[in-house]
Amino acid sequence: MPRPVSNPPNPWESLHRELLEPAPEARVRVWEEHARSVLSRNDSPDVGFRWSLNPYRGCAHACAYCYARPSHQRLGHGAGTDFETQLIVKVNAAETLRRELDRPGWTGEAILFSGNTDCYQPLEASYGLTRACLEACLERAQPVCLITKGALIRRDADLLGRLAREADVHVTVSLAWMDESLCRALEPGAPGPQARLETIRVLSRAGVRVGLGLAPIIPGLNDPQIPDLVAAAAAAGATSAFRTLLRLPAEVEEVFTRALKERLPGHAAKVLSLLAQMRGGALKDSRFGARMTGRGPLWEATDRLFRSSCSRAGLKLLDAESATFSASGARPVRCGRQLALF
Repeated sequence: MPRPVSNPPNPWESLHRELLEPAPEARVRVWEEHARSVLSRNDSPDVGFRWSLNPYRGCAHACAYCYARPSHQRLGHGAGTDFETQLIVKVNAAETLRRELDRPGWTGEAILFSGNTDCYQPLEASYGLTRACLEACLERAQPVCLITKGALIRRDADLLGRLAREADVHVTVSLAWMDESLCRALEPGAPGPQARLETIRVLSRAGVRVGLGLAPIIPGLNDPQIPDLVAAAAAAGATSAFRTLLRLPAEVEEVFTRALKERLPGHAAKVLSLLAQMRGGALKDSRFGARMTGRGPLWEATDRLFRSSCSRAGLKLLDAESATFSASGARPVRCGRQLALF
């Protein structure tokens, strides 16, 4: 069972940490748990990965549109501020991963880090679970792909570079804004656009393949920024890109629309109207094959803009059929498709 963690600062600790972004409004509470397994199996036909690893439950990045919010309700928490402030840490993640990778039946299939919540959210600075799991993967030449907004991944550029040489690594940096104010309104706990572009630069220089995850596209808000986003990511060292339309599963619709109306009231009506036009009159479409994309002339125009921007910048398009890499003897891992979860 998870246990709450609440400790005063330790004056004898030499490691210094500070928040890179503003502190959350609600009080954060951290719970620790010992997980029996850290590899989650996916059988959905709508995403392209089989195995994912998430050292943390909940996410302090607090993105208003995050598709993972409803998963927090299965833990007895809420999909709103609880998702951002009631954070659960799998303290034995690395040891458990080693045990699972050493099983006789493990085939070396690539593992996606951050299939649900960001593995480089601020808690990683204290717990170091993602790095410890990557070290376990390096020991076994286990290929991985990661998706993150977190600037903390730069700390592990050396480790990821070694893993890229000995197995395979692909990192996708999720970036949907060039405008700092829009980013701060809907992703209040995540690093800003320039910090994420610097992350692409650092990882690319370390020999890691890096892609841009332009997700989500929010019509009437960030779609005019698509050419600038693609060009900036390419200039920083990205070699591929994917895009998805905003999706609002279950309670995410309520969380997002409330945040939009409270923080960007002048944009709310337009955004919701355009989204409905791209979703056949509704704000969401939960059908497999349709939930991560749009339809109609507005979506087609937006998609053409993205594709032409990638063509000009020389970025490889990742879509449902683009395999990022394949582990030996394993099913292809389509990071571009998984990233479409956003």
